[in-house]
Amino acid sequence: MLAKAHGNEVLRRDSVVRHAYQAPLVPVLALGLASSLFLSISFVLCVLGYLLFPSLPVPHAALSLFLPGFELLTFRSFLLGLVESFGWGWYISLIFGPLYNFFAARVQAPRA
Repeated sequence: MLAKAHGNEVLRRDSVVRHAYQAPLVPVLALGLASSLFLSISFVLCVLGYLLFPSLPVPHAALSLFLPGFELLTFRSFLLGLVESFGWGWYISLIFGPLYNFFAARVQAPRA
């Protein structure tokens, strides 16, 4: 069978169309580390903001909605919030990464 390249497609003589485009896959390990550190750093910045600027009208109590057991502010609660932030990053990555890779492998490339 002879094949002819045409844009992002390879046309075969038997009229079966094969797509040569493949979306890049997300490495779940790198995504997990990046999102976990992002959420942990964001948590630390939020706590620092509370300590440095306590009069700002930012509802820091909202952290307790996403971080069970977190209370403003004891050292034990800070460590718990830090660990939970890191855990949320991995939770998001372990769900999002494989889902993205699954759908990216099945969705056609956009037409240019």
